[in-house]
Amino acid sequence: MSDEINQKVTNIFSRHNKDLPPSTKEKVKFYAGFNYVRIDRDSNGNKFNPDLLLQYASNCHYIVRVMRENHGETVLYNYDVPNEDLFKFIKSFEENTLDGKIIEIDKYFPEESA
Repeated sequence: MSDEINQKVTNIFSRHNKDLPPSTKEKVKFYAGFNYVRIDRDSNGNKFNPDLLLQYASNCHYIVRVMRENHGETVLYNYDVPNEDLFKFIKSFEENTLDGKIIEIDKYFPEESA
């Protein structure tokens, strides 16, 4: 997704607790314990193409920063997690395969091989 859409969604959530102005079409909804905003079109007004979204997702990786205690000190572990493994990675904390506290999740795209 474009940075413009991400910024728009972030702004909607940040205004949510301050009451959205009546002219705002987007409504923050709540489901399964989380707030969300549905996006029907891209920043150019076009409908989303599922094939392009899946291609975008397959190229995406995440750096997941996890805080842990190691020999009495607080340290950060940075994991490179491909998009298709993100849910499996997060579930590993619930199943106690991995421990620590997730501090941040950053999206990035690995550079193409030369």
